[in-house]
Amino acid sequence: MKRILIINGHPNKESLCSAFAQSYKKGAESTGAQCILLNLIDVDFNPNLLYGFQKRIAMESDVLSMQQAILDAQHIVIIYPNWWSTYPAIVKAFVDRVFIPKFAFSYRDNSIFIDRLLKGRSARLIVTMDSPGWYYSLFMKSPGHNSMKKGVLEFCGIKPVKITEFNMIKTSNQQKRIKWITQVEELGQKQI
Repeated sequence: MKRILIINGHPNKESLCSAFAQSYKKGAESTGAQCILLNLIDVDFNPNLLYGFQKRIAMESDVLSMQQAILDAQHIVIIYPNWWSTYPAIVKAFVDRVFIPKFAFSYRDNSIFIDRLLKGRSARLIVTMDSPGWYYSLFMKSPGHNSMKKGVLEFCGIKPVKITEFNMIKTSNQQKRIKWITQVEELGQKQI
């Protein structure tokens, strides 16, 4: 039985991203996978990484719970809207507070190299955006995708990281959204 952590990074629990989170969970559970769905908007933690990595601040119980959920997961699904070419502030806060040294990675003494502490897990990003995919890729150079895939997940040892994006959200109709929700459920069934 595969253990999957689904993280909904949209601050509105009635959003398309939230529907995607529920749909992925439904698809994965239909095959016997064990899923935890975490809505970041429900988590109680200070979003600011005070002092950066220079000084450890108190770890709220919700932060510790999120870290444990990551450790327990074999596959991590992060769902969020693309805002200002990256992701919402709540997703950045989640990364800043949860993916810290000695949990997600470890510095080596007198070296530029690190140890990646979250190896053995895979991930999928499911991203919504209003702009066309070709524009985001060609002209913007996919900054949010690169940041989350390479700068966070792969940096900490999580591989492979696959990305599914849904474009032109604001001009989509109900029929199109239902089709997308079905596609996400199928991703859950495949547990990829």
